Parts: sequence; structure tokens; C-alpha cells
Amino acid sequence: MNGALPIRPEWDRLYETAAAQEGHFTTQQAAEAGYSSQLLLKHVRAGRVARVRRGIYRLVHFPAGEHEDLAVAWLWSERSGVFSHGTALALHDLSDVLPGRIHLTLPAEWRRRRLRAPGGVVIHHAEIPPGERVWFGAVPVTSPRRTLADCAREPVSPDLLRQAARQALRRGLVVQGDLSEVERALGPFGGIAV
Repeated sequence: MNGALPIRPEWDRLYETAAAQEGHFTTQQAAEAGYSSQLLLKHVRAGRVARVRRGIYRLVHFPAGEHEDLAVAWLWSERSGVFSHGTALALHDLSDVLPGRIHLTLPAEWRRRRLRAPGGVVIHHAEIPPGERVWFGAVPVTSPRRTLADCAREPVSPDLLRQAARQALRRGLVVQGDLSEVERALGPFGGIAV
């Protein structure tokens, strides 16, 4: 197809795209499946599709997912963001952290963009190589090692950071050598072993 619109809209293609993203899709993805803005609006008016935010839609009858908010934030980031920091701790089930906001790391080059982050989303900027990201359902998240290092550099409670490091070690998600930044951050508080 080489980027050209299909002659006819392909509902199955749009559905397949949305199904891999908790029922959500972007205007661009709809266009790639043959849906013009006018046709998309027709489906919104008919109740088959709902507009979630500018440029992001949801199939109305798709089963609700537990992490739809993450899928929407990831699509907002043009699928360039990686969930990190406290959000990644929670997704990896490390510590008792209950993040009040979603932490999303965007590529460093995005610093120059004038962005208005969605409500409840904290933006970080850094390069996260493929080896430092894993998939959690429909979205990418920093690996446990990277997550702990990121949290060691941020104002995360020493107790939560220690608990997360211990759980990651116990579950075999990291080895002691992966935790140098965590050790440095927890040094004034007695280290990981306290």
C-alpha cells in the first residue's frame, strides 16, 4: 500500500489495530485502514466509536481494560513513550507504591517540542534502549533494572525504594550488581539490607 489509503475502509484492520491497544486507535491508524475523518465522524455519531481525546478514539463495544489510561497516554506520545518510574514499579508489582500520576518517559529529542501533557501524566525525557524496556500488555515499560535506577534518581521514598529492590532481587528480576544506583541513593538510609 505504501502509505496510500485503501480503496475501501477495512473494519477488520481497524479492529485488529485497536484490539492490540486496549480498544484504542489514532486518527492516523484509522486513515491507514481506509477511514477518512468524515467516515470516522460518521462512526462516532453512530455510536460505534468514541472520541477519547484529540486524535485518539475507542471502539465502543471493545471490552474495557484495566490499563486503558496507559494505552491512551502511549498513543498520545505517538507510541514513542515508555512507562517508567513509579508507574513501572506498580506495573512490575515492586513495592507498595500507588502512583497518583502516570510517569511516561519520552525520547530526549522531544524536550524541544511544546507539549501539553494529558492530565495526570508526568513527562520525563531520556533515551531508553530496547534492552531496557519490556512490554506490559499493550504498552512498553522500563525493565525492572532501569525502573529501579530511575527511581533511585527521583524523590522516591527510601522505604519504597528499598522494598522494591528487595522484591526485585527475591524474584530474580535483577542481581545485586544491577543496583549500584539504588545502593548509592539508599546509602544515607542504611542501604538495601536495613
